Amino acid sequence: MLRERSSQTISEFLKYLASHPEAEDNLPPLSELSRELGVGVSALREQLEVARALGLVEVKPRTGTRRKPYAFAPAVMQSLRYAIALNRDHFIAFADLRQHIESVYWREAVQQLTEEDRQLLRELVARAQKKLQNSPPEIPHPEHRELHIVIYQRLDNPFVIGLLQSYWDAYESVGLNFYADYNYLTEVWNYHQKMVEAICADDVEGGYKALVEHTDLLHQLITSSQ
Repeated sequence: MLRERSSQTISEFLKYLASHPEAEDNLPPLSELSRELGVGVSALREQLEVARALGLVEVKPRTGTRRKPYAFAPAVMQSLRYAIALNRDHFIAFADLRQHIESVYWREAVQQLTEEDRQLLRELVARAQKKLQNSPPEIPHPEHRELHIVIYQRLDNPFVIGLLQSYWDAYESVGLNFYADYNYLTEVWNYHQKMVEAICADDVEGGYKALVEHTDLLHQLITSSQ
């Protein structure tokens, strides 16, 4: 007998994804999955949409449905967007969480960076400073986001990475990527340069000190923008 209760459908569909490595290729048609899982097609379609919203699968015309590599950020952003829509102060709380995550994982993260990573960090600082020196100056937001992600990218923890990626998505959703006070941006990137110089010199604690001081600046920006 086919089951239509969505609580069971979610469990069975996600269990199918987790237990079938070959699902990285195209998934079977819904009618076939319905028979295999004992779940009604309509309920299965609904739960497929939930899985897609959570970033677990992708659905494309002609190519069909396939499982995606696991990432935590899509699920976080579904909830975070709603939280910010309810109350923008939720972004301040999430930014505080992100600040603590970066602080706690700093030492572990920077010790795992490769020479190629360090070179990329140098290039990002140089690119950002060039933008700030242009006439008129440009906001180096892409470089800001990438620099922070690169520092923590070697951590073998998809939940930490997902939370940090979600912070930057939320940062953009509230419009902070358009903040253009030149003195503020210059000061922030001076700290970024100190962080990168410390990383490249294997001065973990010096980089940590610059990180903490620079995140204090960001906290002032975020609270003043609400």
